[in-house]
Amino acid sequence: MKTSVAIIGGGPSGLLLSQLLHRRGIPSVVLERKSKDYVLSRIRAGVLERGLVDLLDEAGCADRLHAEGYVHHGTLISYGDEMFRVDFTEHTGTPVIVYGQTEVTRDLYAAREAAGGQIEYEVEGVVIHDADGTAPYVTYSVHGEERRIDCDFVAGCDGFHGVSRQTIPLSVRREYEKVYPFGWLGILSETPPVCDELIYANSERGFALCSMRNENLSRYYIQCSLSDKPEDWTDAAFWQELKRRIPAEQAEKLVTGPSIEKSIAPLRSFVTEPMRWGRLFLCGDAAHIVPPTGAKGLNTAASDVHYLYHALGEFYETGSHAGIDSYSARALARVWKAERFSWWFSSLMHRYPDQSAFDLKMQIADLEFLRSNVAAQKAMAENYVGLPY
Repeated sequence: MKTSVAIIGGGPSGLLLSQLLHRRGIPSVVLERKSKDYVLSRIRAGVLERGLVDLLDEAGCADRLHAEGYVHHGTLISYGDEMFRVDFTEHTGTPVIVYGQTEVTRDLYAAREAAGGQIEYEVEGVVIHDADGTAPYVTYSVHGEERRIDCDFVAGCDGFHGVSRQTIPLSVRREYEKVYPFGWLGILSETPPVCDELIYANSERGFALCSMRNENLSRYYIQCSLSDKPEDWTDAAFWQELKRRIPAEQAEKLVTGPSIEKSIAPLRSFVTEPMRWGRLFLCGDAAHIVPPTGAKGLNTAASDVHYLYHALGEFYETGSHAGIDSYSARALARVWKAERFSWWFSSLMHRYPDQSAFDLKMQIADLEFLRSNVAAQKAMAENYVGLPY
């Protein structure tokens, strides 16, 4: 089999890249380790920056997003019973859209299938060959049948545990990591959201987040110990703890109910450099991970796709290598800014086991400065809605 771009990973970044390339007449094949149903069963955050929304528009996949997504013009931040609002539209002229990542993936699958896009599911044993040469190829198997794709380029969109990053030699690759000393316990419930905008809560008991998927589906999180397991927490215990961490007025309005999904996510910051080796390019979690505070994971993957899609388009349409050669530096420049924002916001909102009394006072002072300072709110809003590509 031959194609222009072999894309490893059938999540939203791989599918978006494939669809954007298709719109410019560049063929690709997507290889996905799991089944389509499995990919669509994964629960992920859904706060979309303007840049990602624009990319989905360009890909022809945004009709349902605009019809069903929730436009958020700001967010609420609380500490104790104090709460204030940061207005994104006032400070930047741009809102964000709340629309589940699962729904983004569903829309992208529909677009690729309608266009006759080639997606191979349940692939195993993926190996990327000769990525540092001029004729890379990928070998893999599907249900025991050995297969091979010859291509011009390989896009590694296969996540942190995928083969793409590991293909880059250790002599070339450098990794940076910060592991946070806590996790997020999250539940999904068929209940109306406590508020029509997200609430990020700093409390003496730890962080909490109130978010939503739609008017009857809510997503809530609380900071928890890394040693906790989801089964350690009954629904009743979760709701009780959440109420303790958000302002009393919101706690009284909170509608509780049975959880339909419950999980714990560890928090880490991770970046690998470079994001290109020869004709292999890394996108999304294959190259970087951010803590979920500030919802930058899918959005940083989208910025990678933006740079790579334009670089490949330029190559096929003009023969220029300029975009390809600058891909890693351009992508990393934006990635590190997103990492900084996620690290700062996580540091602002969470309780750390080694925090001193002085550290806690500084945290509250930082929150009160953000509450009272227009320039600080503008800086936060600019980062939250997404820095320009």
